Amino acid sequence: MPQHSPFNDGRLLVVAFEGWNDAGEAASGLARRIVDALGLDELREIDGEQYVDYQFNRPTVGSDENGVRGIQWPRIVLYGPGEGGQTAMSAAGEPSEREVFVLVGPEPSRTWRAFCAEVIDLADVYAIDAVVFVGAMLADVPHTRPISVFVSSEDAGVRAAFDVDRSSYEGPTGILGVLSDTMDKAGLTTLSLWASVPHYVHNAPSPKATLSLLDKMEELTDVTVPRGTLLDDATQWEEGIDALASDDEDMASYIEQLEQARDTVDSPEASGDAIAQEFEQYLRRRERKDGKDGPGQAGEGPWRPPQPPQ
Repeated sequence: MPQHSPFNDGRLLVVAFEGWNDAGEAASGLARRIVDALGLDELREIDGEQYVDYQFNRPTVGSDENGVRGIQWPRIVLYGPGEGGQTAMSAAGEPSEREVFVLVGPEPSRTWRAFCAEVIDLADVYAIDAVVFVGAMLADVPHTRPISVFVSSEDAGVRAAFDVDRSSYEGPTGILGVLSDTMDKAGLTTLSLWASVPHYVHNAPSPKATLSLLDKMEELTDVTVPRGTLLDDATQWEEGIDALASDDEDMASYIEQLEQARDTVDSPEASGDAIAQEFEQYLRRRERKDGKDGPGQAGEGPWRPPQPPQ
């Protein structure tokens, strides 16, 4: 990590949204863990009436801690340091003077340009120096291997400093892509982290992906957030999927194919020819299944870091 950068000695904003950008609830899970671990206070709530479709993100009815029943509305909230909050820690375990903010909530459903303008205003009010966008996407990856995190930035200086890529994705995007573009054009320094979540377990939260995002954020920003039970949760998540696969021959076979493809690409001796050969073998294995796909989506070749929709 560079000795001095807005990501290790300035006011840092972490942004995550539930929904399309949040496979396995990995990104929003990280954002809420930061809020809880650092004891961040609620600073501002962005008016959901303007941006949230309540037919898509429905309010819920329930009881609060005092037993009073009421409606809980979907909320997009900016959190930040308060009087009772904990001091952020550096990776060396020492107190850090930097301040961490978090913006989290459901992905807005409409008037995205106005929403982005409001977030830019908040970044100005709180003198934000750098922004980390956190997302997660479904991908053809095995749950038994480390969860990959794709890191990118539109800022040439950031790419050079951290030796990361510029995203080459083209196609539909979500609010993270739109907000990132708006902030880049407004002169803010941004960095994007995207975790790849196994698509065959898309219905369940993925603590392993949250843990990978947390590790990567710590590596790039030098802010340490206590893991709590996250390590145990990630282990139980993996063991639970192992148990499901042991009772499903098709699922187990499909996971094995993903593992082989991933291991081939990750191996030190991997070459263009080896990857091409694995690609051909992978396609032949798929064809031998009588034209039927496994429990997941049809494979498109050996594993490689997916490009996020941003």
